[in-house]
Amino acid sequence: MSEFGITDVHKAQVLVEALPYIQKYSGKTVVVKYGGNAMINEQLKNSVISDIILLKLVGINVVLVHGGGPEISAMLKKIGKVSTFVNGMRYTDSETMDVVQMVLAGKVNKDLVSLINRKGGKAVGLSGMDGGGLFKAKRLVEDGVEYGYVGDVVDVDPRIVHDVSERGYIPVVSTVAYGVDDECMYNVNADIAAAKLAIALKAEKYILLTDVRGLLRDPGDESTLIREVNIKDIPSLISDGTVSGGMIPKVNCCLDAMTNGVNKANIQDGRVDHSILIEILSDEGVGTMMVK
Repeated sequence: MSEFGITDVHKAQVLVEALPYIQKYSGKTVVVKYGGNAMINEQLKNSVISDIILLKLVGINVVLVHGGGPEISAMLKKIGKVSTFVNGMRYTDSETMDVVQMVLAGKVNKDLVSLINRKGGKAVGLSGMDGGGLFKAKRLVEDGVEYGYVGDVVDVDPRIVHDVSERGYIPVVSTVAYGVDDECMYNVNADIAAAKLAIALKAEKYILLTDVRGLLRDPGDESTLIREVNIKDIPSLISDGTVSGGMIPKVNCCLDAMTNGVNKANIQDGRVDHSILIEILSDEGVGTMMVK
């Protein structure tokens, strides 16, 4: 009879399975776009933060790019301002932009940095205004429609992120951008900002956490998960309606990243405990993987 229980054997098997993935990703960069339910549910938040700390400890450079839509809406409600959305995007007037900057670059960013530090990691909070302009943007106009102080990223200077990572810290990035067409700050979509940063960092992988299992053939049936998509098939999947609604910009972010140097992209369920570790350090993986 072995003195070791099944739990000990299982733990050893998990570590053995993870070893080639640790070797594969060691020294490389993984950009994680963090938002949705995984930012609100405390158990899931602790799971994500633990995953990121562990990956950093085994030599993988993780960059966390976060949103904060619910927190922005809550603060606007507190001050008696109604949230207005145009084509699914928050219309951002001057007063709303002040709240966006305060909530994203202030409260949400620093709360995440604090949580990482309390759990034994080392993190530094950054915004798009840091490092001489990590994110530079101009006012977004689509088909003649304006969204106020919502920005379209036109340039990324990743040096400050490189510096922070090389010094052993986890960069935590909020998506407020420096305006190049006006003396202002812009609110930038976090999915897009994370993809642009992944390109600028020459990241090995871009992970987009969502509130669904991944890309589904039937949006109402999570058992119809598409586990792998070749990026050359994305236009046809959009045209035939397989990719629709809010999933279109997410898939396009993955397409943008992978056609501009990022090796892998994944859309996955942030509601699954330790989904980041499962995706990076196991044979199983999770969600929808984009391949070239």
